[in-house]
Amino acid sequence: MANSIHPCLWFDNQAREAANFYTSIFPNSKIINDTGMVVNFELNGQRFMGLNGRNDLKFNEAVSIVISCENQDEIDHYWNKLTSNGGSEGHCGWCKDKYGLSWVVTPSILEALMSDPEKGQRVTEVAMKMNRFDIEALKNA
Repeated sequence: MANSIHPCLWFDNQAREAANFYTSIFPNSKIINDTGMVVNFELNGQRFMGLNGRNDLKFNEAVSIVISCENQDEIDHYWNKLTSNGGSEGHCGWCKDKYGLSWVVTPSILEALMSDPEKGQRVTEVAMKMNRFDIEALKNA
């Protein structure tokens, strides 16, 4: 039985650079080891493996890393850092970093707001029009 399950992220010879970038953004993060081909690191205590592989395989939106945020400052922090220096904004909380990895920067209360029988539909409509989530706008929907 496996002791641990964690993602392996395939980079084009940028695994160490990416690991340094990610660990600079997230609290409780560190590089665990670097063999040259493989870089193991933790982001907020969650383990990841970066692999220096061929350049013909690219990230796409089929897999995204979700960041559940408690407040607007957290959303703004992660969104701004991840989309900086070549990253890009997407819709409904999705963005890509400069390596092409997809992230979902979402408020932790979104599911509860969308499940509210009285305002869930309005919250969903407002959320679908946003790029970066605005917690107050969602609450006021």
